[in-house]
Amino acid sequence: MDNLTHTLTAIAISHTGLNRKTRFATLTVILGANAPDIDLVARLKDSATYLKYHRGITHSLLGIMVLAIILSGVMYWIGKRVRPKPNLSLNGRWLVLAAFLGTASHLLLDFTNSYGVRPFLPFSASWYAWDIMFIFDPLLLVLLALGMGVPWVLRLVSEEVGARKPRLMRGAIFALCAMTLLWGVRDVAHRRALSILDSRTYIDQNPQRFGAFPSPGNPFAWTGVAETETSFFVLRVNALDPDNPPETVRTFNKPEPSPALEAAMQTRTGRIFMDFARFPWGKVDERDEGFLVSLRDLRFYRGSAQSRNFLAQIELDKKLRTCSESFRFTAPVRPGED
Repeated sequence: MDNLTHTLTAIAISHTGLNRKTRFATLTVILGANAPDIDLVARLKDSATYLKYHRGITHSLLGIMVLAIILSGVMYWIGKRVRPKPNLSLNGRWLVLAAFLGTASHLLLDFTNSYGVRPFLPFSASWYAWDIMFIFDPLLLVLLALGMGVPWVLRLVSEEVGARKPRLMRGAIFALCAMTLLWGVRDVAHRRALSILDSRTYIDQNPQRFGAFPSPGNPFAWTGVAETETSFFVLRVNALDPDNPPETVRTFNKPEPSPALEAAMQTRTGRIFMDFARFPWGKVDERDEGFLVSLRDLRFYRGSAQSRNFLAQIELDKKLRTCSESFRFTAPVRPGED
């Protein structure tokens, strides 16, 4: 999920009562909720390196525990050197809990979307994803903002008029309950979308496997990907209308085996991409000077030029030697590409 969602969730967690247990509780939860994204430093090298290490060890169960221990120790050290707030002491045990709740919330939120996490690193590199939330979900942000923003505004007004200040706990509980309810609605819709994909045939072929991936905002609109023996099909699925056949956005015929495709998948970028992709599809374009091999993960395809995401491209010469390799989370459209 985006860092604004992580931060608002952390604030809500703290204001359920944790912020009254120890100084620096809210700050600790916020830092913990964003700490796993320290792997962003991998992007300083290149996008393929970032793809390899993003949501890696810092997004694992072991990683979030280590981060929580380090963070709580740092905050306790700082707290001992800052003038104490009246009527609220520094409690090391509550700081450890605050840090762990922050890092754990990050892992849980990231698990809900289609990118997924690898929670059992370094013992297992398997990806796990709930596939119910878009990486940036406007509806979830609105619910979190209402839960924390409205009580805060009322608090400011109460201070102006001299009335009793309302506590933020109710708003925090509302925000977290609303998030949980949204997850429940999306999970039901996701299961229905999967059922719709499973119930149909694709050019007289039964699907070998399929997946349904969320769209931003609308919890009932899904992008389905179905794989048959010969092709991949990307479809728009309406979970509220199971009787209406899904609309096929595009059919991707599986490429014929070729030395160029095999060589591209053995490059560094190709190996990283194939380790990550769940519905990989390749395309080989022969050129005068060699080959351009494009590798795409179809779970991120949305049927428009603006959504040409998660695309690896490897250029090979006629002897299948690598000339260049690149990976882009958002790839520009080349002239002549659809």
